[in-house]
Amino acid sequence: MTLENFDPNGVGVDNGNYFGLPITPEEADLVLISAPWDVTVSYGSGTAFAPDAMIEASTQLDLYDLSAPDCWRRGIATAPVDYSLQELSERLRRDAERVIDHLEEGGSQNDDQVVRKIHRVNEGCAEMNNNIRSQAEEWLHKGKLVGLVGGDHSTPYGLLTALAQKHPSFGVLHIDAHCDLRVAYEGFEFSHASIMHNVLRDLPQVERLVEVGVRDFCDQEYERAQSDPRIEMFHDLRLARTAFEGVSWREQCRKIVEKLPAKVYVSFDIDGLSPDNCPHTGTPVPGGLTFREAIYLLEQLAESGRQIIGFDVVEVTPKAEERIDEIVGARILYKLCNLTLKTNPR
Repeated sequence: MTLENFDPNGVGVDNGNYFGLPITPEEADLVLISAPWDVTVSYGSGTAFAPDAMIEASTQLDLYDLSAPDCWRRGIATAPVDYSLQELSERLRRDAERVIDHLEEGGSQNDDQVVRKIHRVNEGCAEMNNNIRSQAEEWLHKGKLVGLVGGDHSTPYGLLTALAQKHPSFGVLHIDAHCDLRVAYEGFEFSHASIMHNVLRDLPQVERLVEVGVRDFCDQEYERAQSDPRIEMFHDLRLARTAFEGVSWREQCRKIVEKLPAKVYVSFDIDGLSPDNCPHTGTPVPGGLTFREAIYLLEQLAESGRQIIGFDVVEVTPKAEERIDEIVGARILYKLCNLTLKTNPR
């Protein structure tokens, strides 16, 4: 099947591509790379299976998008999934689990029985970062827009690194239940809980990090967010209290967006949404954005005239018997694809 005989109003095609679109990466304006990885997750696991689950779920959505009609026709393509990452993730996850169990039983990450395991995990995570960076660079050098489907929240580091080589300055809109500002959490340098710390540490091109919906963080993370001029935190209590006092979500979104520079990367952790949207995600937290609030925020970002230069959707944990997580994740992913295309006209 080609785009010429593809029926966007017909049955979703199970062709192994996101949204069932019959478009190759060479033909597309936007390429999605997948990161089947969840080595350092500290509570529930399973996000390594999200890319395949989201590909399957994505064929069930309708392609018409009121806020970006026909943007998909410019091409949303699926890069080949590197399943060697998933195999490496499964091997390293066993080491990580032993480390986490040891720490939860009162042990130290400096104890001999876990030092080597932490070292192996850190080396493996660095290998994953290089893999994702290399994939992203390949498509960016070909003039493509690139989005990433995780995997846990450690996985976008390579894409952000590649984008930093192309864009001298940009901001990050970070939707999440967690700040992800911990330093080498549990001894793992590239932990899912350290992604934004690592980005701010390593990428001076990121001039502003705007965190939205965060509601589970330690005192050190909060202090960092308050003291670092590059960080603006719209935590969940702040958003809720402002709403309770009569401020509209439209006005709150305006204030969020105005903190961002002209170029923006969107990092969307599914647990930034309320848990009814993602009951199986690794670390669900009460509160959070509704699905409609999140979509409205993303649309306001696009309508502001800012350019979305890339994005990720992470921490989706699929469950065969209850598929709400991947259903929601696929729709967030599609909205981000369309808005990215919309803000990057040919």
